[in-house]
Formats: sequence, structure tokens, C-alpha cells
Amino acid sequence: MNGLKFFLAMASLCMVGFIGLPKDKEELKLSEHSIIPKPLEVTEGEGVFTFKEGTGYQLIGEADDLNYALDFFKDFAQKSMGIKLDQKENGKIQISMDDSRAAESYELNINPNGIKVTAADGQGLFYAFQTIRQLLPADAEKGRGNGFSIPAGKINDKPEYEYRGVMLDVSRHFFPVEDVKSLIDQVAKYKVNKLHLHLSDDQGWRIEIKSWPNLTKIGGSTQVGGGDGGYYTQEDYKDIVAYAASKFITVIPEIDMPGHTNAVLASYGEFNPGVELPETGRVPVDRKALGVDGEDSNASDLYTGIKVGFSTLDTKKEITYEFIEDVIREIAEITPGPYFHIGGDESLVTELEDYKPFIERAQALVTKYGKTSIGWDEIAHADLEEGTIAQFWAKEKNIKLAADQGNKIIMSPSKHIYLDMKYDTTTRIGHTWAGLIEIDQSYNWNPTQLVEGVGKELILGVEAPLWTESVENRDDIEYMVFPRITALAEIGWTPQSLRKFDNYKNRLRTHMKRWDAMGINYYKSPLLEK
Repeated sequence: MNGLKFFLAMASLCMVGFIGLPKDKEELKLSEHSIIPKPLEVTEGEGVFTFKEGTGYQLIGEADDLNYALDFFKDFAQKSMGIKLDQKENGKIQISMDDSRAAESYELNINPNGIKVTAADGQGLFYAFQTIRQLLPADAEKGRGNGFSIPAGKINDKPEYEYRGVMLDVSRHFFPVEDVKSLIDQVAKYKVNKLHLHLSDDQGWRIEIKSWPNLTKIGGSTQVGGGDGGYYTQEDYKDIVAYAASKFITVIPEIDMPGHTNAVLASYGEFNPGVELPETGRVPVDRKALGVDGEDSNASDLYTGIKVGFSTLDTKKEITYEFIEDVIREIAEITPGPYFHIGGDESLVTELEDYKPFIERAQALVTKYGKTSIGWDEIAHADLEEGTIAQFWAKEKNIKLAADQGNKIIMSPSKHIYLDMKYDTTTRIGHTWAGLIEIDQSYNWNPTQLVEGVGKELILGVEAPLWTESVENRDDIEYMVFPRITALAEIGWTPQSLRKFDNYKNRLRTHMKRWDAMGINYYKSPLLEK
């Protein structure tokens, strides 16, 4: 009798254990997966497809830019599942190209016998593979495994906005090439397609300009709080650009002007109209120690503080425009993307009657070298060229000025998506001037409702800037970027009608297991515990 009781008790425990099987160990339906950004259409199917050795792929049709996408997924399959994914006549992954589809779009048809991927272009194929990656268990991110399965069904997907960007300020603190590549890897998973590099500011000049070598010798020698600073050679920059392109990310260089330019004024005094630096943060230039011959009595001191608005180029001198042309020409030559960002923000000591013609001449120089100008929303005070893009960060009235001129807008509202803002009052780094930005604040905004009269037809897309006054290393970058970049990614990709914060929060809660597996230093929001 005691033996029977023991048997029944053990059976009961086993049944309870079976019924209580953790959700992440069950076979999830396609719509239950935590895909970010949320796809446009998801249809359930029956069964699962299992990856195993010999799966292979077959390619139907041709396109010019497939190799990056194929190389990515073959590498991921090898590292995560130990599978060598070769091209075969009977490959289980059938890839078809259809140029009649919308740019960047894709469709997945998954059944137990295989996967059919249809994409508009190589970029769409890359995004299809990123979605498949998110359908795999989080353990796939840890390294080799085998027998991973994904649920059957259909996903039809395309982006809401063509521009989905992140900005990294490498001027306030300098970050080596490998840190920039790491950020590229991380944001590419979420179908972000633009990397805006803020390459110059009061505290540092970060890109080699061969015709003006003191910019890096002097201007690149320090950063916020002191330290050695640093800069990218043109070869470094080309390496970053090529690496980003391999993830279908376009690099947008920014040279801020005419304000935020003290690193220039410390390097070459001829551009200095007599700027008065804040007392705190001034660092005298030791030209001999920096390998610079001669003196320059008009040059300013270097600056390592965080105040803004005190600097300006001398907009009345022709040599200033010769300098700007050289900078634009050299950077444009090594930037295959279509955009050049001219800054234009917080130039508080530049008189408006000087600021406006300066911005107009800067745009003309960008156009001369085959690029399209982007500038922060203040540039709308000037006459904007056709095609110039204004980036909203602060003032609605500026964006109305741009819209009235017929120019398109990038939405980067500081109170919602500035990644340097603290999450809450306990956040170790970051600022609060635009408010505290928790994950609900970063998600719950609609680009078409920020500025009255600026509808979707005028909005090119969205971008999340990370300013780095307090961000010093890769761990800091990750902490401030994750999870908020996923909110930006979903705003840029998913139609407003499909976006609900509670749904996003649930997906994000599950999705964090991937970041744990990848070792990403992300913010663990208390909102995800509710």
C-alpha cells in the first residue's frame, strides 16, 4: 500500500511538473514569439521546421547585394548551430528575389519541410534572416547547438519609414573602431539602417583631414573630463563605413558648424572670432608636446567641459569657407552614402544675420560634392535647398519652418528618444534636462503627432541620438542604448496601428533572455517586472 501511495505521489508531481513547463521550453506559435520590431503580418501554421546539418539553401533569381545577407546567415548558422549552410539544389531554405516588392521588404513561408524566403533586395533578405534569428531560442545566441526549431507560418513584412537611425557622439568621448562596430552589430538586429556619427564638437575633432592636420593633432587630443581623446584615420573611417555597409547600415558623418566648434578654434586660430570659453574645462594647448610647430596667438584653449553654445566659426572670413569645403570634400570622397550632416544647432553666439548665409553656403558646398545636407532643426531659419533634411530635436516652430519650405524631417524628439537621458533618478550616468526617459516614454510617441501640420508625407524617418558627455566606454553605450533602441526600431518599422505598449513590453520581457545570452549590458527596467 505504501508503495502504491509513493507511486501515485510521484506521478502527481510529474504531472504538475509537466503542466507547469516554463513557457520558453514549450513550442511557441509564430505569433507568440518576441520579434522586435513587430512584423506587419503574421499567420499561424502547423508544426515546426528544424535546422540540422545538410539543411542548405537554394537561390532563385539574381540580385547584386545578396552576399552580405548570405554571409551573415551562414556565419550565424555555423556559430550558433554548428551547421554549415551550403548552396544546394535541394536546399531546405529557398531564397527568391522579387524586385516588385517594396524596398527592404521580405516574406517568410515556414513549414516542416523547409523555409521559403522572398525578398525585394539583399537588404530585405538580411532582415528576413534577422527575423529567423529571433525565432530561434535565446540559447542560439550563446554558441553552438543543434536541433533548433522555429514554428511554421507566414510573415509578410516591410518598414513604415525608410530612415531608421541611431547617432553616436564620438566627440565628447572617443570610442575605438571596435566599439563602433559592436554598436553596428547590435542595432542591425533590429533593422536599424542608419548610423549617424557626430565627429566634431567643442571637446574633440575625430576624423583625419589631410589638408588640415592640426584638427586631429590638437583638436583630437582630449575629451570631456580630460584624457587622451583620439581620432579616426581616414582608413579607420573607411573601415567603419564598409563594416556598416555589410550590415546594410549607411553611415552619415556630421561636422557640426558654425557652433560646437572649439576643437577647430584651438587647432587653427584664423577661424576664431574671439570666442570666450567657460572658465571650467579650459586646457591650455601644449603645441610642442602635440608635435605642432610654431605659435598661434589667435587659437583658443582646448575645452573639456560640457557647457554648450559658446563657440562659433568666424562666418565673415572667406578662409572659413575654404576650410569647410576642404573638410566636406575629403569626407565626402570616403563616404559612399548620400548624406552629410552639417550640424547647425546651439550656435548661440552666432548672430542670426550671420548664421543664415553661413548655413546656405554650407548646404551649397555639400551639394557641390554630391551629398544631401541634414541639419538640426535650427537650420530651418535659413533658406533650405530642395532635398535638405531638418532633424527635429527641440523646437516645433523650427520644424514648421522646414515643412513650410517643403523639406523632409527626421524625428528625434529629445524628450522621448535621446538615449543620453537617465531612465530614472537612480541611473548612474546620463542627464535629465529633457526629462527621465523610461521604456514607456521612449515607446509611446507617434512621429506624425509631434508637430502640427507635419504628417507622414513629410517625415523621412526617426533617429535615436546618444550624446556621450557621461558615456565613457562600451558598457556605458550598451546600458543607455538597450532596451530603448528597440522602441526606436519599432516606431520606425511597425505601423502605428499595430503598436501597443503592453504588447511591446511583453515581447521585450522575453527578448531580454537574448541579451543575457549575448552578454549585453542592458538596463533592467522595473516596468518589465509588473
